[in-house]
Amino acid sequence: MAENLSKAEIVDVVAKAADITKAAAATAINCALETIASHVNKGGKVALVGFGTFSQKSRKARTGRNPQTGEPIKIAASKSMSFKASKASKAAKATKPKAKAAKPAAKAAKKK
Repeated sequence: MAENLSKAEIVDVVAKAADITKAAAATAINCALETIASHVNKGGKVALVGFGTFSQKSRKARTGRNPQTGEPIKIAASKSMSFKASKASKAAKATKPKAKAAKPAAKAAKKK
């Protein structure tokens, strides 16, 4: 499984790939992320062809339970950012080879 990338690591990769300074890459990435976040927070959608779509989802108000006391609590309605991967992104993920798990029963049968 691939390791997680931090923002600093993404800046390094972009700086090397675009042959620009890390400061310029950081500025570009920050600007892109701020633009996406502000547009989605205003209720819009941001579609990046071949990657996916960022949008805002609404959650209804609901009743939950306090795990310590079991007492019912009211959870307010909220909005959150959502991401839906494009077909191309899903296809790229699906084509990666999966590691095969060893079959212990089959190995034991072959040894006999």
